[in-house]
Amino acid sequence: MKRFLVIITLAAVIAGCARAQKGPAFDAWFVDKTMRVDYFHAGNSSEETVTLDQVFDQGLWAGSRTNLIDPFNLGRYLIKVYDAASGTLIFSKGFDSYCGEYKTSEPALQGVRRTYHESALLPYPRKPVRFTVEAKDRKNAYEVLFSQVIDPAAVTVIREELVPGVKVFEVLKSGEPSRKVDVAIVAEGYTAAEEAKLKADLDRFAAVFFKLEPYKSHRDKFNLYGVFKPSPESGCDEPSHGSFKATAVSTTFDSLGSERYLLTEDNKSLRDIAAHVPYDALYIMVNHTRYGGGGIYNLYCTFTTDNQWYEYLFLHEFGHSFTGLADEYYTSQVAYNEFYPAGVEPAEPNITALLEPDKLKWKSLASAGIGVPTLWEKAEFDDMDNAYQKIRADINGKIARMKREGAAAADVARVEEESERLSREHADKVDAFLRASKFRDKVGAFEGAGYAAQGLFRPQLDCLMFTKGTKPFCRVCEAAVLRTILYYTD
Repeated sequence: MKRFLVIITLAAVIAGCARAQKGPAFDAWFVDKTMRVDYFHAGNSSEETVTLDQVFDQGLWAGSRTNLIDPFNLGRYLIKVYDAASGTLIFSKGFDSYCGEYKTSEPALQGVRRTYHESALLPYPRKPVRFTVEAKDRKNAYEVLFSQVIDPAAVTVIREELVPGVKVFEVLKSGEPSRKVDVAIVAEGYTAAEEAKLKADLDRFAAVFFKLEPYKSHRDKFNLYGVFKPSPESGCDEPSHGSFKATAVSTTFDSLGSERYLLTEDNKSLRDIAAHVPYDALYIMVNHTRYGGGGIYNLYCTFTTDNQWYEYLFLHEFGHSFTGLADEYYTSQVAYNEFYPAGVEPAEPNITALLEPDKLKWKSLASAGIGVPTLWEKAEFDDMDNAYQKIRADINGKIARMKREGAAAADVARVEEESERLSREHADKVDAFLRASKFRDKVGAFEGAGYAAQGLFRPQLDCLMFTKGTKPFCRVCEAAVLRTILYYTD
């Protein structure tokens, strides 16, 4: 039934891709190379600026040569590229950014400014272009944040050799980059002596990737590359544990103040390493045992390799970075404040503010006779999950204190084992609770999503974007992922 409903939506999906095709002719405006535009993105909750850094001539163009104008309206930012002479729009791409997430944090609300380094990849233009960054306001309307003419023939464009000491492993090659989804998996926290582990991890996670629909049915539409620059040390930074490591792209736990959020601010090193392969999407595979990860739309996603939730992390975070799917959970602590403004419909395909219940954004997939909103067993679930989240926060705080204070390794290990046991037991309890619901497998509008217990709704009771575990996407998320795959490969 699930597959049948997804196929029903395929006609609409393909129609959307076809509309995107009626855009600029690639060969008229571009050559088959990549232009990388690096810039600095700074701000706080009330202001932000963009300043150009450097422009690079880098390798083959990995993206579509047909779909050049982004049809999705996802992300809080939008790159637009215009022919400088005529003003013709010839390329666009939506994205989210680290700076955009920082803007919703407590320090940003207090007026503290931060600066982040970012990159935009675009097909290499034949003639001067106007490069523009637009940002959505609180009501999701775009306004121009930055605009500057870039001459592809300028002597300031960097054309130097790629950074040395990087190895590439071709995990899966299905065809030419412009007709495939090209995924680069950048190794982080692997020393030269751990190359064999890296190769084994690449194979392991490729197998995980293609177990899940719709990736499983569209394996032939992907190229996967492992990209390896050895790190001086193994692992990554854990500031709240008092541990810091020298690694290839400087990933760190405690990003934006969230103990499990794992990101990097070293965008330049990441892009210099990834440039050794053509890529549409970036993974950062972190050689670590602790649970952690993160995903930012059309930026990158991270995951740790050796914890019990590795499959969930690998697939859940890619849902964010590749397709722009929202988190559907709402009880876990996050670093954001009002990530989705009240009274505004989120752009993400898998959550809704339900401002117009009779116009549900996934109405074509809704189950027959389902109530909108769908009155599920929310109060009981919230009591159960909130109780565990308090225990989880307490035990994570205890582990961090023990490590900072130099507790015996055996004592720390016992607490960590207890934390993992409680995590598994709670996940099993949640799965059993949701399976027992009369709304299991129904598509409706279930309140609780996007970090908000009230006012935001998700499509199904459970989904890979809602709870931890080895489970499928809901029907709405699966259709959105399929749409993205077709956009890159059609």
